Amino acid sequence: MKIVMRSALLLLLSWVTVSLAEAPTSLDQLLQQVRKMHSREATANRVRERQFLQERNAQKKLLAKARKEKNAAETLSIDLKRRFDGKEKALLELEDELREKTGVHGELFGVARQVAGDLSANLQTSLISSEYPGRLEALDQIANRKDLPTIEQLESLWFTLQQEMTESGKSVKFQAEVMSPSGEPEMKQVERLGLFNILADGRYLKYLPETGRLVELERQPPPHYLRLTKNLQNPEGERVEIAIDPTRGALLGMLVLAPDVSERVRQGGIIGYVIIALGIIGLILAIVRLVYLYRVNRKVNAQLADLSNPRDDNPLGRVLEVPQQLKTYDMETLESLLDEAILRETPKLESGQSLLKLFAAVAPLLGLLGTVTGMIATFQSISLFGTGDPKLMASGISQALVTTMLGLIAAIPLLFMHALVANRSKTLVQILDEQSAGLVSRIIETRK
Repeated sequence: MKIVMRSALLLLLSWVTVSLAEAPTSLDQLLQQVRKMHSREATANRVRERQFLQERNAQKKLLAKARKEKNAAETLSIDLKRRFDGKEKALLELEDELREKTGVHGELFGVARQVAGDLSANLQTSLISSEYPGRLEALDQIANRKDLPTIEQLESLWFTLQQEMTESGKSVKFQAEVMSPSGEPEMKQVERLGLFNILADGRYLKYLPETGRLVELERQPPPHYLRLTKNLQNPEGERVEIAIDPTRGALLGMLVLAPDVSERVRQGGIIGYVIIALGIIGLILAIVRLVYLYRVNRKVNAQLADLSNPRDDNPLGRVLEVPQQLKTYDMETLESLLDEAILRETPKLESGQSLLKLFAAVAPLLGLLGTVTGMIATFQSISLFGTGDPKLMASGISQALVTTMLGLIAAIPLLFMHALVANRSKTLVQILDEQSAGLVSRIIETRK
């Protein structure tokens, strides 16, 4: 309908154009023009009707073809559904028949699949897998398959179980690639101690299940455990003493996470370094004073053996020389001069004691300061992030504990050193007092 209206509109426009271009001068000319126009319109309408009929016939053919294909597809679908239902019914019957024939063997095969799965999980971290790689593929096939395992697969499962049990009680040596802590591979002779440890060149290794490689531990056990590994390199007899990890590597793996001495000191922060500096300075000062007092003590002992010949290389000799420097004197003057000489020698003997005492008192106070700052940092972490993650609070707690420990470690030796230095100097001062009193007594006796 739209096409017809559009054609009529075009004809009307063309007629108007022609009529405007060729305006008739008489009624005959107008009639002739109208006839021509009707003739052209009739011709155009017949052409359009033929085209429409042709297109309609083609559409009918396509519709008939589509209906035919639809009927064929519906017939095929019905046939396929019927065949599918038949196959599904037959499959259910076969499964029922398989269950009846399998009987208790089905449960047995289920247990075999479960054992294969558990054994595969254990072999992933087993040290024996470093010597016998490629054992997991066969176990995964048994554990993951839905149908019944074959005889070969069951024999492989039995063999793997027997191999794991047998090798767990052996100490064997074999060649393997070992990764150094820096990541450099090297072929070495390694020795496996059952399921517990594996060593190479007297150092403990760890097994990486992800890559199947052996890696040397970044941090080894204490030296006395490493010395025991030499018994394996040079065995004497059938039995040797060796340290093993009963957790199959868990304890050795924790060594990497455990901080050493330097890392502990760094956890103390600036306050920890100040405490260590005070402790070192105090120990150096104490050692210097002890060496000085030891030398003075030797010279004083030598002077005690020869009191009649005073020497000026020791405090006692300088005190004994006081009467010889006076030509005339009374006893009160002599006692005053001896007391003055002793007072001159006393500061030299007691030098450094007050500083040692100060260091011994300040060190634990600094440790207490570090404890307070560490707890402040801990509570700030709790207020910001809560208590969900303990690692966020670990740095503050570590600082608090480490600084307290460092303060006590520095203060305790300094207290002992201060007591020792004070005792040595007090002994020398006491000798000076005794010998000065004895000198006065001898002078008094000679005057009588």
